Formats: sequence, structure tokens, C-alpha cells
Amino acid sequence: MTAANGTGTPDPPDIPGKLAGHCLALFTEVSRTGRLLRRTELERLRDLGERAAEAGHGLRDLVGVCLGATRASWQTFPGLTAATTAEVRRTGDAVLAATQAALGAVAEGHERAQRMAVRQEEANRRELVNDLLHGRTDLGRLAERAERFGLRLAAGYTVAVAVGAEPYLEGAPTPHRVLRELTGRYDDRTLLLAVRDGRLVCIASDGEQAVLTAFTDLALRPGPGYPPALRVATGRRYGGTGGIVRSYEEALATLEYAERLGLPAARLRAEELLVFPVLMRDREAMADLVRTVLGPLTAARGGARPLLETITVQAEAGYVNAETARRLGLSVRALGYRLERIRDLTGYDPAEALHRYTLETAVMGARLLDWPDQPL
Repeated sequence: MTAANGTGTPDPPDIPGKLAGHCLALFTEVSRTGRLLRRTELERLRDLGERAAEAGHGLRDLVGVCLGATRASWQTFPGLTAATTAEVRRTGDAVLAATQAALGAVAEGHERAQRMAVRQEEANRRELVNDLLHGRTDLGRLAERAERFGLRLAAGYTVAVAVGAEPYLEGAPTPHRVLRELTGRYDDRTLLLAVRDGRLVCIASDGEQAVLTAFTDLALRPGPGYPPALRVATGRRYGGTGGIVRSYEEALATLEYAERLGLPAARLRAEELLVFPVLMRDREAMADLVRTVLGPLTAARGGARPLLETITVQAEAGYVNAETARRLGLSVRALGYRLERIRDLTGYDPAEALHRYTLETAVMGARLLDWPDQPL
């Protein structure tokens, strides 16, 4: 009959006691016969090591139990009592060999359980991150699962997303290094890190701006031998489960705008690019602006693209002609010719503030709409 602990549930099995008894029986048999441990016996020891790990017993304790059983019974082993010196040497060697094999099997089982526990924890974490970013899971159940990782979904969260030259892969060295560094510096209950759709995603709880800064630094400079991210975008902070989704979508949109606009910055924040969602909210109006303002540039020799580049580079150079010419690899005279063509074809003069703003906005819209490669 199974013993009860007073709560109506069976007492947990005494796995260390079972291990000690099993080792003692094996070593007694080995001292008598001098044989090696059988495969089935080693598998039994692996199973005990695995069960011990699942019950929360450390490997150090199990080794102590196994060696303690050997030491306590050493003088009474059948092969050692009333034995000659040569027999003691042979028997002792056999028992020690069996002890070594037994400890190896117990450790293997213990490590197997630990690996399985880590994999399960990682799988649960990945599933939670996917559900948080998906935003269509039962909120009550999601909040309950999140609390197991120390996350309170009612708090505010911010999401940062890193994208590399090649997609990030689950279990790859770079994500593992970033996670190891972050959890080594910060409480892992304040962050979640996962790979999603080939991107590296970090969810940080309210007030943990330092986590996001560290994540960005590590993603962009992970260290020798690890490929760096091309860009890291951070969404704005929002509260609740829906806030995580919103921050994540903002970070993705920021990466998309940066890619389409060819922005050189590697660190991006959603609030820095808020103008672009506003511009693209009325796509037809933007297309009309591009057609009206920039459409005439297609009549230029060589097409519109060189003149579009000229407008962009001149804005980036602060409308300093010498610097613009240097960046474009042109003489100041050749740059002047291009500016004249822009003014003649469009009717907009980059030297005038209002015209300048209209041209810049139209060029940004053209890049967002992939014009002139894509028809409007």
C-alpha cells in the first residue's frame, strides 16, 4: 500500500533510497563475480537518474548516495571478506569499475532529463511569445501562462525587432548568445526573447529601457564569429496584451519603411518614423502627389532616377551644393545642371522652402510606392 502524506495524495518515491539500494545490490553481485554491469542494469540506472532530476534531486547528491552505499558496504562485500591480497585487488578493481559505470549511467540519465526540461521550457517560451505577438489567443489563459514566466500583462511592454542579412534560426548560436548575455545581466522575468519569422524579437517589461538598449547593442555587435543585425527597430510602449502586438507591429512597420526608404540608420524607433504611416494612410493621395510633382522627371534624358537621387542627396547634405556634389560624385557645375532640369521639368525650385518640402515629400512617397519601377 502506498503511504499517504495526510493530504490524500501518495508520498513521492524515495528515488535516492532506491538508487542506493540498487547500487548496493549491483556492487555486491560484482564483488562476488567480478563481472561488468549489463546493458539492462545501466539503463535502469539511467532511468533512476532521470527520475531523480525530474523530482528535483541534484546530481551531486546522487553521486554521494551511490558512493556512500559503496563505502558503507565495502568491508562486507562477499568478494572482499577473507580474501587474499591479490583477490582484494581484483575484486576492488571490479567494484570500482562498476561504480564508475553506474555513476556515468546515473549522470547520463540526469543530464537527459535536464536537457528535456530545458527544451520544454524553451518550447513553452516560444509558444508564449508567438501567442503574445499573434494577439488572437484567449486572454485569460494567456495571462495565466505569462505569469509562469513572471510577466504581468496588465503592465506596459515594448517590443524590439532585429533583422539580419540572413534569417535568424531557432537554436542558432547568435540568438543563444544574445539571450545568454541578456539573462546574465537582467532578471529574465523582465524580458522574453524569441526568433519569429526569421527575425530576433525582444519583449521588455515596463521601465526596462536598459534591456532594449542592451538587446540592440548585442544584436548589432554580437561579438567575433557572430553575424550582426542590419537594423534593430523598437516600437512604442503600450499596456496590456494588445499593447505587445501593437508595439511589435510598429517595430515591423519601422523596419519595412527603413528598407523601402533605404535609411542608413541601424537603430530605429517607431516614433522617429511616424510621419510615414501618416503619409501612406491615403495611398491614392500620395500616388497623386508623386504623379503630379515627379511624373515630369521621366522626360529627362536618363529617366527620373538620377534626378530623384539628386533631390534625396541634396536634402541629406543640408542643401549645401558642394557637399551634395561630392556625395553624388559630380562637379558643382554638373549638379547645377541637374537642379535646373528638376526646376524646369517640375516647376518646383529646391532653393525655395515650400517647393523643397513638396519635393522631399514626393520623393519619399515615390520610394514608399517603389516608383518609377512600379506604375502608380
